[in-house]
Amino acid sequence: MFPDAMLAEARSLLDEFRERGLKVATAESCTGGLIAALLTEVPGSSDVVERGFVTYSNDAKMESIGVSGQLISSVGAVSKEVAIAMAEGALVKSLADVTVAVTGVAGPGGGTALKPVGLVHLAAACIGNETLHQECRFGNLSRSEIRLRSVGVALELVRRAARQGADKRGE
Repeated sequence: MFPDAMLAEARSLLDEFRERGLKVATAESCTGGLIAALLTEVPGSSDVVERGFVTYSNDAKMESIGVSGQLISSVGAVSKEVAIAMAEGALVKSLADVTVAVTGVAGPGGGTALKPVGLVHLAAACIGNETLHQECRFGNLSRSEIRLRSVGVALELVRRAARQGADKRGE
């Protein structure tokens, strides 16, 4: 289902989290659960993957993970602020130590001059640390390619957030 290199990266992330006793949760919009699907494609992932939120609609973002409707109205669902709110909301609404969130315009339609197809915002939150954010502009690729590239970036970002937490604790 997923490319071998991506599965290897997921396996490595799960092993690292398992060794450190960390749990992860996802909050996904444009990827529609692909991050959680990739992680759970790896046998034995249930001791690391705590849960996944697919919050594709604005209502789901508000109801499931507590993103403010006013925030969505003021900056739009595809924004740094909403990605951060999604990651932090997933942290509050789960039993995870680290979360990753993604929101973007996967296309082929829906893009604007300010928020073109291929614009994706990701965030990763770790208990007791500053939430990380990354903006990607993948360009006018296929919907599938934008979503898969977003999953790859998400794995890197959630690993960085967990390591930032370990660095602060001196692990």
